[in-house]
Amino acid sequence: MIPLNQRLKRVSNYIKGEYLADIGSDHAYLPIYAIENKLTKKAIAGEVIKGPFDASKRNVSEHQLSHHIDVRLGDGLTVIQDGDAVTSITICGMGGPLIAKIIGDGANKLCSKPRLVLQSNIQSSAIRNKLVELNYGIIAEEIMEEKGHIYEIIVAEYFEKTPSMTQIELKFGPELVKDKNDLFNKKWEREKEALLKIKNNLNPKTHAKRLDEINDELNLINEVL
Repeated sequence: MIPLNQRLKRVSNYIKGEYLADIGSDHAYLPIYAIENKLTKKAIAGEVIKGPFDASKRNVSEHQLSHHIDVRLGDGLTVIQDGDAVTSITICGMGGPLIAKIIGDGANKLCSKPRLVLQSNIQSSAIRNKLVELNYGIIAEEIMEEKGHIYEIIVAEYFEKTPSMTQIELKFGPELVKDKNDLFNKKWEREKEALLKIKNNLNPKTHAKRLDEINDELNLINEVL
């Protein structure tokens, strides 16, 4: 059995259907785990860099899963081919803006309306904004901590009419803001401290616009906390 960290185990709980595409697959750990645990029947492990691509191929081969997992070299969702009726796409371990760019650039690859399971390290609001553009609505969210890092998992499904989100829901997460658990508060207290540090180092004359942005952000955080 493949050893999977807690972060990817949580992500695996949301895999739906028979065909997974894992983008930026990092040794193909998640597809291997998903097949071995019967969470899906076949998978694509997508890698954009040759080294990780080779490592993924080796790993899949060692687990004797080459007939279930197709390791493909390509940028983002370009690894999904016409005719691949993918049911779930996972993108993990990246910043929110990069994940948002991947799903935006690859929007034409979402024709089978797969579930999106997106795990970001920072700036998840960029993902939520992009999901709204793509007619995807958030059905679940999780916040978790591993090795001192706080991560967010966003699970989204295609809707004919996307549910709109408020400014607060876009920034903090429509599901996470309902719960506001200890970890949520810890994350946003950290963000607040970081913003205050930046604010104290800015010159009001030369950085007026940035100061306004920071103050708006601090007001939102204070409102939610």
